[in-house]
Amino acid sequence: MWRIWQTFDPQRVLAALGVFLFVLAILIHFILLSTDRFNWLDGPKTASVATTTANASAIAPQANPAAMTPAAQ
Repeated sequence: MWRIWQTFDPQRVLAALGVFLFVLAILIHFILLSTDRFNWLDGPKTASVATTTANASAIAPQANPAAMTPAAQ
């Protein structure tokens, strides 16, 4: 193991490792900031009432009058 430090300069290896870890940490934080759940600066984005109502009506099943039996009409 000691021979690897004769091949690579320890000061440069540790500096490169520190820069890599810093860039990785910044990248992870920016990815988390771009999500709705883990954005600690803006907080979670809440949907407006109109959007929520439109989504609920799109999901709710609609009655099909043609499929109803004559006795039920």
